[in-house]
Amino acid sequence: MNNYAFIDAQNVHLGIKSLGWKIDWKRFRVYLKEKYSVANAYMFLGFVPDNQKMYEYLQVCGFILIFKPLVFNENGTVKGNCDADLVLHTVLKIDEYDKAVIATSDGDFYSLVKHLYATNKLLMVLSPYVKTCSQLLRKEAKEKIYSMDNLKAKIGLK
Repeated sequence: MNNYAFIDAQNVHLGIKSLGWKIDWKRFRVYLKEKYSVANAYMFLGFVPDNQKMYEYLQVCGFILIFKPLVFNENGTVKGNCDADLVLHTVLKIDEYDKAVIATSDGDFYSLVKHLYATNKLLMVLSPYVKTCSQLLRKEAKEKIYSMDNLKAKIGLK
């Protein structure tokens, strides 16, 4: 199998953090390869210059990083919304992979998941925490949704 993963990095990070543990990205990449035969894992995130060492580490772990410039809203909060980039890459690369793994709980991806499911291109939606996962996303993924909340032993930071 030649499967690709498309990861909403901030959503996964914050979702796992809300469970009280941290994800070990290296172990997560191995998990994606072994469990879902993921050849390429694209990680979408906002670019923060001070995080260069982390970006280098993520690349060493085997992720392909897709950056979006950060914007700041009125109150100074950083926003690195990568949703459109994740959707675009998933669709543009659709002929390159057998199935897609989408890692997020964000309901903004329901149309993408609906399309992938309908075209038999969806392998799995990995939701960081199913209780906070969008109902729209769960509805469109149907049986192809898996909560990461019980993966601490496999992908948690030790």
